[in-house]
Formats: sequence, structure tokens, C-alpha cells
Amino acid sequence: MTEIVPEPSGPELAALRDRLAAAAETEHLLDVGYAIVDSPVGRLLLAATDRGLVRVAYQIEDHDRVLEQLAARLGPRILRAPRRLDRAARQLEEYFTGRRTAFDLELDRTLSRGFRGVVHQYLPRIGYGRTATYREVAEQVGRPRAFRAVGTACATNPLPIVVPCHRVVRSDGGPGQYAGGPAAKTALLALEAA
Repeated sequence: MTEIVPEPSGPELAALRDRLAAAAETEHLLDVGYAIVDSPVGRLLLAATDRGLVRVAYQIEDHDRVLEQLAARLGPRILRAPRRLDRAARQLEEYFTGRRTAFDLELDRTLSRGFRGVVHQYLPRIGYGRTATYREVAEQVGRPRAFRAVGTACATNPLPIVVPCHRVVRSDGGPGQYAGGPAAKTALLALEAA
């Protein structure tokens, strides 16, 4: 007779996941580790490779879809591995509570290529509490007529908040589009203005 063993749940399941993630990390079997954290702008998916933070995704982006995309682009060995993301989660908490104005994290920029990558590299130069227009960013990166491409680069930024595309606004001062939605962008700008 076959015995049916109940699946672990609650703390047992969490402990099992932690052991699995730790073993995968030790054996270099983990392509991407991820964690989901709560924030004032909703639940955020944080994902990291062994090179650094590679993705921050808003819930509106569909976390499952984001994980599928990461598996396709970076490798299929993806596990919930919150320890890998402890530093990023702590710095985000500090940011949201007003104790941090700049991030100090290793970033894996694999998902930022070409002109988009140039824009993503520039964005941290827009200081905390400041904004720049799409046109100003285009001028700063040496492509003054590429302001629409700057908009596309901001819209496809794989590391929102950490790489502050929310600080780029329209020429008329309006917030413009944002991966996390207009309410998230407005909230981030308000947080930094406080």
C-alpha cells in the first residue's frame, strides 16, 4: 500500500525552499534568485543573478510573466531566494522610509543593451528629488533628437526605482508613462519631493 505524504506547508515549506535555494546557490545551480517584497507602491519582484540585481518588477507587470521572461533570457534555473535579495530589499525599505537617496547595489545590466543601456546608465545622474525631461536626457546622452527613444528606454528599464526612470518627465511637467503605472510614478516623485 502506498502512503500519501502530505505536502509541507507554512513554515515547513518556507524552510524547505530556503534550504533548496541555499544548496542551489552553493552548487552554482541558480541562474536567478528572486524575492517579492511589499512597498508603498505595491508588491515588487526583485531578481538577481550572481552578478547583481537584474530586475525589479511591479505587480502590474505580472510577476509570473516576468519570471518566465527571465527564464527565457537568463536561464531556467530560477528559485525564490530571498537571502540573495536581502541587501536590495533593505535598501528599498530605506529609500521608502526616506533614509536613502541613492542605491549602492551591484547591478547586472544584461537586460540593458544599446541606446537603452546608455540611457539606463545615465538615469542615476538625475539626483534624488530632481527631474529631467525626456529631451534633456536625450541631450545629455548625446542624441538630442532621440527623446522618444529615451521614453522607450525608460519604459523598458528593467530596474525601476533603483535606476530612477521615474525622474524623467514630459516637457510640460506631466509625469508621462511608467511601468508601475501613473500612481506609482506620482508617489515616487512625491516621496522624493518631501
